[in-house]
Amino acid sequence: MTLAAGTKLGPYEILTPLGAGGMGEVYRARDTRLGREIAVKVLPDELAADRERLMRFEQEARAASALNHPNILTVYDVGSESGRSFIAMELVEGRSLREILEDGPMPVRKGLDLAAQIADGLAKAHSAGIVHRDLKPENVMVSRDGFAKILDFGLAKLSRTSSEDVSSLPTAAPSTTPGMVMGTIGYMSPEQAAGRAVDYRSDQFSFGAIGYEMATGKKPFARGTSAETLTAIIREEPEPAGELNPKVPVPVRWIIDRCLAKDPEDRYASTKDLARDLESVREHLSEASVSGLTAAVSPPARRRRAAVLAFASVAVLAGIAAAYLAGRAGGRAPEPAFQRLTFQRGTILAARFAPDGQTVVYSAAWDGHRPRVFSLRPGTPETTPLSLPDADLLAISPSGELAITLRPVASPVGFAITGTLARVPLAGGAPKEILNDVTYADWAPPGGELAVVHRVAGNDRLEYPIGKVLDRTAGWFQDPRFSPDGRTIAYLDHPSVGDYGGVAIVDLSGRKKTLATGYATIQGLAWSPKGDAIWFTATKEGIERELYSVTLSGSLRLVRTMQGTPALLDVNAKSGALVSEDDYRAGALFFGAGNAPPSDLSWFDWQNVHALSPDGKTILFDETGEGGGPGGSVFVRQTDGSPAVRLGSGTSLALSSDGRSALIRSLHQPTYTTLVPIGPGQPVKLPPDGLDVYSGVFSPDDVHFVVEGNAPGRGTRLYLGDVKGGPLRPISEEGLSPSFVCLSPDAKRVAAVGGDGRIGLYPVSGGPPSEIASSGRPDSPAGFSADGAVLYVSKQGMPCEIDRIELATGRREKVRDLGVADSGGILYMGPAHVTPDGRTVVAGYERILSTLYRIQGLR
Repeated sequence: MTLAAGTKLGPYEILTPLGAGGMGEVYRARDTRLGREIAVKVLPDELAADRERLMRFEQEARAASALNHPNILTVYDVGSESGRSFIAMELVEGRSLREILEDGPMPVRKGLDLAAQIADGLAKAHSAGIVHRDLKPENVMVSRDGFAKILDFGLAKLSRTSSEDVSSLPTAAPSTTPGMVMGTIGYMSPEQAAGRAVDYRSDQFSFGAIGYEMATGKKPFARGTSAETLTAIIREEPEPAGELNPKVPVPVRWIIDRCLAKDPEDRYASTKDLARDLESVREHLSEASVSGLTAAVSPPARRRRAAVLAFASVAVLAGIAAAYLAGRAGGRAPEPAFQRLTFQRGTILAARFAPDGQTVVYSAAWDGHRPRVFSLRPGTPETTPLSLPDADLLAISPSGELAITLRPVASPVGFAITGTLARVPLAGGAPKEILNDVTYADWAPPGGELAVVHRVAGNDRLEYPIGKVLDRTAGWFQDPRFSPDGRTIAYLDHPSVGDYGGVAIVDLSGRKKTLATGYATIQGLAWSPKGDAIWFTATKEGIERELYSVTLSGSLRLVRTMQGTPALLDVNAKSGALVSEDDYRAGALFFGAGNAPPSDLSWFDWQNVHALSPDGKTILFDETGEGGGPGGSVFVRQTDGSPAVRLGSGTSLALSSDGRSALIRSLHQPTYTTLVPIGPGQPVKLPPDGLDVYSGVFSPDDVHFVVEGNAPGRGTRLYLGDVKGGPLRPISEEGLSPSFVCLSPDAKRVAAVGGDGRIGLYPVSGGPPSEIASSGRPDSPAGFSADGAVLYVSKQGMPCEIDRIELATGRREKVRDLGVADSGGILYMGPAHVTPDGRTVVAGYERILSTLYRIQGLR
């Protein structure tokens, strides 16, 4: 039973729950004697009567309190109050390793640092005769300053006592007997999974499983059922870490391999040796070694002690690096050849090789103009516009027919451009319009029907042929590409409105398989030159993408480390690859009263403004590019240009009406919302809700809030929440389009964009919306007037138009146009935020400056 705030356990006062596991519930508490906050673990009432559980619970206290190490959670006290057994221990402010691993493989340096710390803590425990027996990512906390802490020795066994520090401890009764399986499936050692006796080397195997997941983003033995997982642990070898992530240095692969040896005799004789080896690799492996050794040497086919032990020698490591570099110099690994194809200033949207394999057809918005379709021949600097209206290129058939989108505009989600699908001969002619609201398309070989990404009622649908739905999402799909045999469509699957996503394939009957996922940014996809794999450009952190290959079985490898932010656009077996190099920037402009030039309030590299205070003096925004870090960063900034103040990690949602707090959304799974004070005070974490949330707004009294988002596999809708917590309540039907939302001053209506692209006023009490007149271009709510009689809307484009709509009459009039002197690379501005008096506006913009390259020699 969950303890209420204020409950006393001895000198400890319960504050809030922190979590629960098999061995008890954990609470944040206050030590009333010392005035500090601690963590208290309490054995649940229903388990307190279980003699064996109680014995293991007390054993955890004895085991952990005997240890004093910076990488092991400190135990302060053990006691009992009103029949409740508890442990008082160190409170770690941070995230569990499991939460961190939800983001995918860890960067090499960060992973090595954490692994070395965990190994050092284990070595201390093992030297004291203590075996953890349940080591897993959930039992490792990482503090905000980067310290790893091993916790939960609930299954620990005092196997021997060789330290005077613990010689006075009473001997614990064995917690298990041979034949009894204890621990967590997926991280057990083979001997543990088979129910045999275990020692410290079982922890080494669990450590190896964790290290494998840190390096590759995958669990080494995960199977469909628990029984199959146990069988894999006992009998099967995991897929080599280097094949899943070629960035993993060879010495690190060897350490993981040795820890995952089936026979305990093939693991480390001492965990201190494991810790020393990790520290040696961490200290001596240069950045050049990290990048240069990843693809140089294949992992050993068999785990041999001699091969594993060799990594400890820095001389051997240097020899491997030298051999690799010598091989490159000797011509065995020639560098691919880069050829620049474009020289204008602007944004490239798409590019394809024409059927002749030499002509390149591409679409771009040069020098602030609307997107057009062009052609060029590599080796000549001239580029020729095709005799077509404004359009975005989608695909070219083998017979030379183009699929294009006419009247292209920004899609409400992701980086897609939407418009009317049309087909037209490359040689010239009038376009034949086919279908509205299409973002991407590809021809089935050898030039038959089109597969399309069609946005319908707020959802992206992958259709082939047109009308037959193979897959759908509330996020967005990108770059559908047919396999050479025409039986499979590969595409990029973004589950939410952002850039996050992965690679998926679907056959013509609708059977889908995800091949790779968890990328912070993923843009550009094509089948490999041989047609046996899928190439794509992506990265797990930041925005600097690299070129990867994934097979239909899910085997991943790094094809090429790239500079900057590339996007793969096409691959031809004879002609090479077309890749755009993009410089991404997103910022915000502040437009005050009158006609004064705007002030640039941009901060780092990818800024998204989510709120403007009613007085026009404060903005709330997030940075989710390189500058914001892997978890994103949220800031408030005064519109007078003073420096921004960081509030925390995540993405921004809403600024309170009184300007004293903000809603922040985490980027890590499971996602949750936090109420963060702008000034002094402590953040309040609201329970996870399982939603992908796009935007939000506070009620005028700051007691409630409205967010727009979607549950996994469901359509976008509006939800009402309470700042005190509790479940979110849906207040609209599904099928909305992601957009900013605005709440009327009387808190009765929410302005949001429906699936048809029209703004509707949705009752907070529920029910159908009342629609307002559309402008014919994508509208976004921008704010209500103080009396609620007027709704301001922004129309994304260049310029960004701000209109006011009188809700009683439907009368619409333009307030102002927002523009910028240098429009190169800016496809559109907006959406915008408008103060209640209509005099102050903040509008976002994206500037993408692209260069198109042909790359030959990629393998």
